[in-house]
Amino acid sequence: MPVPPLTLLRWQFDLTWSLFEYHLERLEPADFLWEPATLCWSVRRSSDGSWTPDWADTEPDPIPVPTIGWLTWHIGWWWTVAMDHLRGQSPRQRTDVEWPGAGEPTVAWLRDLRTEWLGLLDRLTDADLEGTAPFPWQDDPDHTVTHMIAWVNSELMKNVAEIGQLRLLRAQPA
Repeated sequence: MPVPPLTLLRWQFDLTWSLFEYHLERLEPADFLWEPATLCWSVRRSSDGSWTPDWADTEPDPIPVPTIGWLTWHIGWWWTVAMDHLRGQSPRQRTDVEWPGAGEPTVAWLRDLRTEWLGLLDRLTDADLEGTAPFPWQDDPDHTVTHMIAWVNSELMKNVAEIGQLRLLRAQPA
């Protein structure tokens, strides 16, 4: 019996999220801003107290190693934009997505995004899934909303693996 696409995508998302929770539950606030290399992208305090992620419009060479803080901001950014697109709203700009800070504020933010995402998925119909993806392919008729959901799962899986690897490296004895 075939598995409906959304059922499979939800299963994949839930599996990825369970792996993420494994790391989220073990992260300490200091883990978020740990810089494992000389060249790192992180989130940095601005003079007004907000957090600003490092960014370049053209990918640098060599590519900086992201911190857990930067990766969690990055997840929040692309996920927020994906949800804006799924709702048919104008997507927020990168600079409009603020990182809440190291530790529990960011963990709570990511868990809230998960809840919001699942609520959006629950409202989708088969016709919605077959519609043209609004993101990240900018209305390319060769990609459907189903493709977009699969992309979210893939991007989350990649970022979770990166966070997990950084957490494990930091936890190693000196």
